[in-house]
Amino acid sequence: MSYKYTHTMPPETDLPQFRPVDAAAMEQILPYLSLSKSRSCDFSYGGLLMWVEMFDYEYAIHRDTLYIKGRAPGDGEHTEPTPTFSYPLGTRPLQESVEVLRRYCNDRGLQLEFSSVPQEEADALMAIGGKEMHELPSWEDYIYDARQLATLAGKKMSKKRNHLNKFHDLYPDGNFRFMMPEDVAEVRRVISRKVEMEGAQTPEARTERRLADTLLSEIEKGNPHLLGGLLSIGDKLVAYTIGDVIGDTLHIHVEKAERTVAGSFEAINKLFAEAVCARFPEIRYINREDDAGDPGLRYAKQTYHPLYLLKKYNITF
Repeated sequence: MSYKYTHTMPPETDLPQFRPVDAAAMEQILPYLSLSKSRSCDFSYGGLLMWVEMFDYEYAIHRDTLYIKGRAPGDGEHTEPTPTFSYPLGTRPLQESVEVLRRYCNDRGLQLEFSSVPQEEADALMAIGGKEMHELPSWEDYIYDARQLATLAGKKMSKKRNHLNKFHDLYPDGNFRFMMPEDVAEVRRVISRKVEMEGAQTPEARTERRLADTLLSEIEKGNPHLLGGLLSIGDKLVAYTIGDVIGDTLHIHVEKAERTVAGSFEAINKLFAEAVCARFPEIRYINREDDAGDPGLRYAKQTYHPLYLLKKYNITF
């Protein structure tokens, strides 16, 4: 049975005015991200900023509510992009926010569609008139217990501890430190080039490596909202990672390591989690994002035993 709105809104002639998302815009966007009830990477600082080029993200803050517009996953470079929206975040009631976007779309001859909506928010949208809901299985975020990744304690983490111990045995001068702006040039010169040679050469993999440079550039500028970590053997860099903290969750956006260095991935993963959790004691969860449907990446993420997979959906009205 179709749903009909009974709520009437006051006359409103203005509609959201969308602008491109960039580092300057993120200062306005950031306060709204913690309002999400989920721990989706789509509502994290780096999760938005890194993928602006891929999804053409734009934003509007209208009546103390954040609206984010992008293009649907799978739109090709030579096709007309299909605008989609993220779940609205702010003080405005959800039904009013949806009606604002409905008028925005009607004004432009578009269908209203929300993309990559987490489970709880998806249920809320369907309850107020969503027509169709489609699951995005390749976009599920892997959510972990932060203390478990920071300590690798427990029987099910024994294999990870073995890999970490092997790294320390083989490389007793291995060390971790937070990334500083002056480190970025060396990361690009040494690690990024090495990972490019060793890594998968699919178009998606190459795009992801290129977009990761967006976050490196922000760290180089001294962006205080991003955290980078470096793993070295002596003074030789062998791995790096980048994340950010929203509420009780550390979001990991980039993790690159030399595959020829045994245990490098386990070491950068564990030592970064340990260092960030020590700096931010409120962290309870770590979001290591989706597997993009890649079987190898899926297996690697599952070996760390996630607490749950954060399901996401597309919803049309």
